[in-house]
Amino acid sequence: MRVLDGEQVLVRIFIGDSDKWRHQPLARALLERLRREGFAGATVFRGLAGFGASSVIHTANIVDLSGDLPIVIEVVEDEAHVQKLVPILDEMITGGALVTMEKVHVLKYAPNKRTPTLRPPGLG
Repeated sequence: MRVLDGEQVLVRIFIGDSDKWRHQPLARALLERLRREGFAGATVFRGLAGFGASSVIHTANIVDLSGDLPIVIEVVEDEAHVQKLVPILDEMITGGALVTMEKVHVLKYAPNKRTPTLRPPGLG
């Protein structure tokens, strides 16, 4: 397991739900690419409403349901991986987007260590 603690970089990638990469949803394609490239992790959030540079409001309201809800992908990584991320984003994001970076302090990064229960307690 990689060690990821102390000062790191948080990258937030703001895209739309309708954005694609090679006929696949861009958020999913980015997630799979970052996993293949050895990134520590990434999380995709779907927003309820938002607007960007075009000032068009996209919302999940049933009255004016949008097909392009906001998506935010967060990646916390070391500086070396963030430098590898920039060309990936340049390659894969072909439409509107906002990408931000900020320093963060990582307190803990560890895999889940839950052990599966093979039999109910008290039976063995």
